[in-house]
Amino acid sequence: MQYWLMKSEPDTFSIDDLCRKPGKIEHWDGVRNYQARNMMRDLIKLGDQVFFYHSNCPEPGIVGIMEVSREGYPDFKAFDPGDPHFDPKSTPDNPRWFMVDVRYVRHLPRTITLKELKERSELADLALVRRGNRLSIMPVAKEQWDFVLSLL
Repeated sequence: MQYWLMKSEPDTFSIDDLCRKPGKIEHWDGVRNYQARNMMRDLIKLGDQVFFYHSNCPEPGIVGIMEVSREGYPDFKAFDPGDPHFDPKSTPDNPRWFMVDVRYVRHLPRTITLKELKERSELADLALVRRGNRLSIMPVAKEQWDFVLSLL
């Protein structure tokens, strides 16, 4: 099993939105960064655990846990000219973008804030806290995952 962190702006899609989806499952779409795309297409596997991170909000931080319920497949929103994530260079025969499905596992009892994560020397190598990292999907080492959960 692998561990990940996925960011979403809560005004766009929050952990509460995921809870309201049928079966508490939704596709993680709209990723338009090649490095993050490659992770979804090639590395993220069924059953992997994921921190749900609220970004670009008054208190950014880890708010819950999800599980990968479907491995990478073409992001169909890239094919829809009416969708904000449309990409005319992406076609069903030659998809450029991929997504995975995630299932809600649980809310954390409190938000573990970005500020708190940055203050912990044990997390100095966590991609999220490294300067200049703006990826919306990033790997989390098992030791980092366990440490983050120990903060609760």
